[in-house]
Amino acid sequence: MTLLRSLTCAAMLAATLLAPTLARAEFKLDPRFTDTNGDMVADTPTDPAKQLDPDTLIFAYTPVEDPAVYAKVWQEFLDHLAKVTGKKVQFFPVQSNAAQLEAMRAGRLHVAGFNTGSNPIAVACAGFVPFTMMAAKDGAYGYEMEIITYPGSGITKVEDIKGKKMAFTSETSNSGYKAPSALLKSQFGMEAGKDYQPVFSGKHDNSIIGVANKDYPAAAIANSVMKRMIARGVIKPEQVVTIYKSQTFPTTGYGYVYNLKPELAAKVKEAFFTFNWEGTGLQKEFKSAEPPQETFIPITFKDTWAVVRQIDDAMGVSYACK
Repeated sequence: MTLLRSLTCAAMLAATLLAPTLARAEFKLDPRFTDTNGDMVADTPTDPAKQLDPDTLIFAYTPVEDPAVYAKVWQEFLDHLAKVTGKKVQFFPVQSNAAQLEAMRAGRLHVAGFNTGSNPIAVACAGFVPFTMMAAKDGAYGYEMEIITYPGSGITKVEDIKGKKMAFTSETSNSGYKAPSALLKSQFGMEAGKDYQPVFSGKHDNSIIGVANKDYPAAAIANSVMKRMIARGVIKPEQVVTIYKSQTFPTTGYGYVYNLKPELAAKVKEAFFTFNWEGTGLQKEFKSAEPPQETFIPITFKDTWAVVRQIDDAMGVSYACK
C-alpha cells in the first residue's frame, strides 16, 4: 500500500467513525509553546540559553510491549545515533504512556517514539516534534485496529460484546481505545458502561495475552503488535480470533523534544535517515509487520496525523495539559 493510498484509507475510516460526531476538540499547543510557521508543532526557542544540549541523549520506545525486549532490539540504532550525534545514548524503558509523556515534558526524555494515539498529546503538551516513522522500502506503512476474542468465547461478531467485558489498553491509545470506542458508538450504538464493561490492561501485549489466556472475552489492539508477538512465539495464532479489522492508521511516530539544540536535532534526523537496517535487531523484529517495516520515512504531524486528530475530535478528546 503506497503512502497516498494509506492516507486515503485512513481518511475513509475517519469519515465512518466520525458520524455522528461528539463534542469537538480543537487541537492547540500548550501556551508555553509557540508555532510561528503553522506546522502544528512547537518552535525551537530562539534563546540559546533555553536550548538543550545534553551530554547523554535519552531515548524511549512507546511502551506497547516488554521494555526489556526492546532495549536489545534498538541497540544497533542507538549505537548509530551515538556515532552520528557524538553523544552518549541511553535507552529509557518506560512502562506507560503517561510516564513517557511526563518524562519529555519534564526535560528528561530527548528522542522518542510515541504511539499513534499519544502523538497529539505529546505534541501539544510535551513539545514532541515527530518527523519520521517506520515503513516498507516502497513507502507502504501503517497498522490496523483489530477487535479480537478467543475461540469458544461466544463472541462471533462485534454485537456479541454487548453485556461483556471489553479490554482497552489506555485512554491515549488510538487503536487500543479511541478508534474502537468511536466505532462501537457510531456503528453499533454501544456505549461504555451501559452496553459493555470497559477494562484497561495498560498495554497492547497485556490485552493480547489476556485474550489468548481467556482473561478477557474481547479486546481492541494494534495488529502490528499482535503479529510481532506471534512471530516471537509469545502467543499462537489459533489462540485468538479477529472479529473486526479497520483500515490503515499511521504507526509510531519518532522525533525529538522541541527545545533540543537545532544542530543536535539535525543530527538526530540524520541518524534516523542514514541507519542501515540490514541484519539488525530492528529489521528482525519489525520485518514481520504487514507491510514490513524496514526503513524510516519522513512524515509531518500536520498531515500524517490529521486522521488521528479527527478521531480525537469525535471522542471529544481534550488537549489541555495538566
